[in-house]
Amino acid sequence: MSLTEATTPTLSTHRSAVLALVQKVADWQIANPAEYPSTDWTQAVGYMGMMALARVSANPRYERVMMEISAKENAWELGPRPYVADDHAVGQTYLELYLRHRKAWMIAPTRTRFDWILEHPKEGGLEFTGDGKRDRWTWCDSLFMAPPTWVRLYAATGNRTYLDYMVANWWQTSDFLYDRQEHLYFRDSTYFDKREQNGRKVFWSRGNGWVLAGLARVLEYLPKGHPARPRFVQQFRDMAGEILTLQQPDGLWRASLLDPEHYPQPETSGSGLYVFALAWGVNHRLLDPVRFRPAILRGWTALAASVAPDGKLTHVQPIGADPTRFDADHSEVFGVGAFLLAGSEVYRASH
Repeated sequence: MSLTEATTPTLSTHRSAVLALVQKVADWQIANPAEYPSTDWTQAVGYMGMMALARVSANPRYERVMMEISAKENAWELGPRPYVADDHAVGQTYLELYLRHRKAWMIAPTRTRFDWILEHPKEGGLEFTGDGKRDRWTWCDSLFMAPPTWVRLYAATGNRTYLDYMVANWWQTSDFLYDRQEHLYFRDSTYFDKREQNGRKVFWSRGNGWVLAGLARVLEYLPKGHPARPRFVQQFRDMAGEILTLQQPDGLWRASLLDPEHYPQPETSGSGLYVFALAWGVNHRLLDPVRFRPAILRGWTALAASVAPDGKLTHVQPIGADPTRFDADHSEVFGVGAFLLAGSEVYRASH
């Protein structure tokens, strides 16, 4: 099926078919490892997808691979930059493995790093300028990379200080980058005054996908009775409602959310994050299934059509602040991670 054809929710979502496809994509990625550093955010997103698959698959391979990488390649360490959210993302996998196996050494380096940050908090504004522009959560992608790590560390330790830090810093970034009228996030402060060719504001798909998926991954571990939870839930619902209106007829979202005509290429990494987040919201009874399920199925249909016969996920926009034209056959490990997250939630919702 061509990705340019309009799709409808007719894809069989039989559990075994969904799981088989997700495992096929995961197996391709394992056989074709990315060349990024093993603690890099790109790899970390792939690991998150593998962990999501490990929770729904009876095959022990996916968790075993994550254990081997975490222990042998990474020694349970975070990335090298102490404050940068991208270098905290890999900790989400360590913490999820810890929550399954309860071995303190799995999270010791993450805990040491975050305790140091709490003792040496980074001060200053959130403008995306200067050498230390990534030392705080100054760009929207960071809300997927760091906050879910902090909330998982709270879940692992019971230390509320980690949770308080996450909540306070999320809303500082939200107050700075979130457009309350559009219910979307600017990529960073340099985009406040930029406009698309059609005159609309510039909101990148994958960036907002990071945020919506980040909200889901925060809410997964945020205590039900926490006073900030209603605010997180409301932002999740507001963004989900906006994203629903921006899905294109083929089931995917374009790299520029408000100017899809000038970015006509199908794109699967942002779309994978949206399908994951919307399916997660339905599965956790935060989104209305009658309203959102058709979009989830259209999105999954298009994502499934983007998988080559050998299991390679295609149509992944390369790394970069600005979406540009790219090879339709291009794949990236973070796109695969988004696909595995999406497929695992679609699997949970399948009947």
